[in-house]
Amino acid sequence: MKHMKRVAIATLLLLGVSGAAAQSLGDYARAARKHKPEPSSTSRHFDNDNLPTDGNLSVVGPPPAGDAGNANSAQAATAPAVAPAAAAAERQKTADEWKTKLDQQKQKVDSLNHELNLDQRELRLRTAAAYTDPTVSARDVQWNKEDARYRSDIEEKQKALDAARQEFDEMQEQARKAGIVEKDNDKDGGKDKDK
Repeated sequence: MKHMKRVAIATLLLLGVSGAAAQSLGDYARAARKHKPEPSSTSRHFDNDNLPTDGNLSVVGPPPAGDAGNANSAQAATAPAVAPAAAAAERQKTADEWKTKLDQQKQKVDSLNHELNLDQRELRLRTAAAYTDPTVSARDVQWNKEDARYRSDIEEKQKALDAARQEFDEMQEQARKAGIVEKDNDKDGGKDKDK
């Protein structure tokens, strides 16, 4: 029991001595800042210690309430007044142009998709007919040539469809960046035409 009392007393003494000798975090930061070299003359670093208190500071964002009147009068003097109706009409005209372009591209994608589906169905029918009668491909020399032609046509149409879809996506992105928001963002109008 005596041993425990001695250990407790020693611990309390050590904590008391270390607390008295400890430096506060603020003191340590000030000391570290004094020993830090000054930044180069080409770049300026502002903190609370060297922030200028006189003069105007450039601030990002809306002007303070007191300066709002001055800024509005200066802006009115330099910029010509634009009628809100004219701006709305211009936005509507741009939106209609983008809608027309997007509708045309969507029709192109749908047309290519339809052609590709027809060719794929026709190839499946021909292949099914050849499997039901295995002698067709052996007897008909033209069948192999036509099969290769069908497959190459399908590959070409698939590439054209992919390119058209990519162009449609790019046009949608350009329209979005121009501020035109489509109500219908999916490519086939919410309908799955393949099924």
